[in-house]
Amino acid sequence: MMSEVIFFDTMRQGLWIAVVISIPILTVALLTGVTIGLFQALTSIQEMTLTFVPKLAAIIVVFWASMDFMTQTLVSFFHERIISIIVGG
Repeated sequence: MMSEVIFFDTMRQGLWIAVVISIPILTVALLTGVTIGLFQALTSIQEMTLTFVPKLAAIIVVFWASMDFMTQTLVSFFHERIISIIVGG
């Protein structure tokens, strides 16, 4: 039987890994949004697709570029933490 301490520690580590994995994508989305917002403010162009399409493209590029990092991080967490809990009881 798994104790509460192990459960909450594993949950904490999982949430931290989720934060670390999402940082590159969220940072690029934020920077792209701010850049396009400044461009819109300077040019008085208020088109909704102008913010959506470049932000989506930037997110896809960063996701593709950081996919290896994300996969390695999740697999490492799974092997080091989850499997050891399952095997160890």
